[in-house]
Amino acid sequence: MAGLLVVAIAVVVGIFVYREKMARDKAEAPPFAVAGSSEPAHAGTVHDAALPQHPIGPASGSTAALPSLDQSDDAVLAGLLALTSDDALKSVLKPQAIVSRMVSTIDALPKQTIGMNIVPLRTPTGRFQVQSDDGMFVEAKKNVARYDTYMYVADRVNPKAAAAWYKRNYPLFQDAYRDLGTGGYFNDRLIEVIDHLLAAPEPKGTLQLIPAKEGYVYANPTYEQLSVGQKFMIRVGPENEAKLKAKLKALREAILADAPAG
Repeated sequence: MAGLLVVAIAVVVGIFVYREKMARDKAEAPPFAVAGSSEPAHAGTVHDAALPQHPIGPASGSTAALPSLDQSDDAVLAGLLALTSDDALKSVLKPQAIVSRMVSTIDALPKQTIGMNIVPLRTPTGRFQVQSDDGMFVEAKKNVARYDTYMYVADRVNPKAAAAWYKRNYPLFQDAYRDLGTGGYFNDRLIEVIDHLLAAPEPKGTLQLIPAKEGYVYANPTYEQLSVGQKFMIRVGPENEAKLKAKLKALREAILADAPAG
């Protein structure tokens, strides 16, 4: 995700790629580079896109100037840790290029693949495991336990507090989104991705898996053709999927609250 706001999606959701096993088996990808500017604090403009569908509402709280994107990691990390009041997030979060990784991951969730070097979290420990069920490969139930820390982080974040933090720091997210070359408004993309995740199917029973060159794929092409983000929603199990969807709905509502007229 993730669920918090961007944290809920990027920090929780973004890490769970269906073929995550290969991320641990291969050499680590090159460091994620930040294309941010070294110019000093933002002067008040929060976006460069015309007529956003979901403009950001007024931010409250601190009026301190924001750092530039490429100098923002310390402030962003402190803000995220304050949202959880716990060290669990710090234990799994990559501390470099945090906002840029979040934005890149969120943008990629509705797609078929995602580069592991852009994901803002460390991968879960242990290997993805399967078991035999009537002669078919299915995901082992104990895999869900590998996501406990990430679900714990998501549970501790208040969606309203996360949305308020996001609004105060929105210029950083817009700068990172502009660096992707999209020319769009990041909050529009965020709401689109949340809606995409909320539309993830909720399969009943176990899903057959087929060994592939890298990990496993779903035997049912309907599920195999899902996006990275929707596969993640299935992977965490029905109980966690329901919890994440409830968090994402609350997060969406909090982000759109008090929004100015489009």
